[in-house]
Amino acid sequence: MARATQFSVALENKPGTLDKLAKVLKKAKVNIEAISVADTVDTGLVRLVAKPAAKAKKALSRAKFSVMTQSVLVVKAPNEPGELASMTAKLAKAKVNINYVYGTAAGAGSSCTMVLSVNNLAAAERALR
Repeated sequence: MARATQFSVALENKPGTLDKLAKVLKKAKVNIEAISVADTVDTGLVRLVAKPAAKAKKALSRAKFSVMTQSVLVVKAPNEPGELASMTAKLAKAKVNINYVYGTAAGAGSSCTMVLSVNNLAAAERALR
């Protein structure tokens, strides 16, 4: 488990806008480690964890993207039934509110990566150790 910088970028909901963002990061040699896109009719909210974070922020700002950052937890866990329930139980017991979560997995039996936005990072880290 580690803290990471998450970048939130609002994009117009039209063809090519996510491609532009991806190409900006590619050109800067920034790796996208996790990504989530939530859409509305007019806009999409892209949340991503990218490294190196300083290069990502600089590249996105230079490309005139409006970027917000926040600290999140990135948790690597086994990709097994009940793993999320185990994590959420520990966080609930510690009275940590989960604002949102997104993640990736390669398949059953592998590991998964989950990005958690919580109201108290330190308490969440203690609960998940």
